[in-house]
Amino acid sequence: MARIIATLMFIIGFAFAGMLPASAQDLGLRLPGAEALQGRNATGGAQTLEDILARQRAAGAPTTARDDAMGNAEALVGPLETRGGASDSEIWSMLRHGTADTIVSTRQARDAILVQDSGMEWLKFRAGPLREYGGYLLLGTLGLLALFYLIRGRVRIEGGRSGVRILRFGAIERFGHWLTAGSFILLALTGLITLFGRVAIIPWFGHEFFSPLAIGSKWIHNNVAWPFMLGLVLIFVMWVLHNIPSRHDLVWLLKGGGLFTKGTHPPAKKFNAGQKIVFWAVIILGASVSASGLSLIFPFEIPMFAKTFGFINELGLPGFFGLDALPETLTPHAEMQLSSIWHAAIGFLMMAVILGHIYIGTIGMEGAFDAMESGDVDLQWAREHHNLWVEELEAEGRKGAAATPAE
Repeated sequence: MARIIATLMFIIGFAFAGMLPASAQDLGLRLPGAEALQGRNATGGAQTLEDILARQRAAGAPTTARDDAMGNAEALVGPLETRGGASDSEIWSMLRHGTADTIVSTRQARDAILVQDSGMEWLKFRAGPLREYGGYLLLGTLGLLALFYLIRGRVRIEGGRSGVRILRFGAIERFGHWLTAGSFILLALTGLITLFGRVAIIPWFGHEFFSPLAIGSKWIHNNVAWPFMLGLVLIFVMWVLHNIPSRHDLVWLLKGGGLFTKGTHPPAKKFNAGQKIVFWAVIILGASVSASGLSLIFPFEIPMFAKTFGFINELGLPGFFGLDALPETLTPHAEMQLSSIWHAAIGFLMMAVILGHIYIGTIGMEGAFDAMESGDVDLQWAREHHNLWVEELEAEGRKGAAATPAE
């Protein structure tokens, strides 16, 4: 008997369900006068599904209805409304465009920003042009250095080693150099892991391997930044006077530093023009990447771009290039997004410069690495590459004290 009753109830319910409209929208359209509620009227002035889909397709859907409806609860009431005067789509639209009245538990203005959609553009640029062209820059630099080595070979000490060593860099100078160089290498590697991890590590080793690697990279990157900045200060104080451009640098540049032709050794003091270019590139780019890094570590305390944009606008540079004025009011979130892009872009430039510096200081030139390994170099090497510096030491009577026979 129970089975018979249940079967009858199922049949009756199924038949009754077939008599109902397919949806609530169908029910609304069958009401008297429903034909007059088509389009905007059907939604009480709120956005239609067609508008949302068109905007997602970047078809330029009109926003006047949305703008008119924002903050107007009565405009959101319609036959399709499910929650009275509160439409979820309109509420999120107001939050997204910053027109909603919000109450936060703190007095910080940044906490009232609940939705900001510039993050998607940041993500697209970071995962697209930044990663793509930054990778091309590094690969291109390595390719050019390899090609140069195949064509030119190693720059040898043409006069042969003299067997006499002369002090070039003291202990404190070598400490400042290696502090800066070692910390930068760690920063570069951890930065590349963070940026390229999803496309270069996860596909090969999986998320389980990349997750602790990314966490460790972030910790190293944040903490090694401090020794790097200290190293920048040290090398600037110790070497800035030696890296002031002089007339000899122009001759050195015109002759290509003697790197492209054998038997050519342009005059140079303690630092030649090539080394001066590397020095100022490291100082300027290093200061810039440090500033953006500090802005990322302290995003609410050290905003960087709003004031910079204001300064650029005061100079009139956007108008000179036919562009609109740059925004001078930025949310902390937008500041972080711009800082991260700048931080990575400057980092790529520094890596390209340092790759060339590492090449010349190691396999590219015989005897160059000695300067930062032990501090002293072969006297003949010094005469060929820094003859004016050797002459200064001889004039001061210091060569005899600094030079020692090679063991």
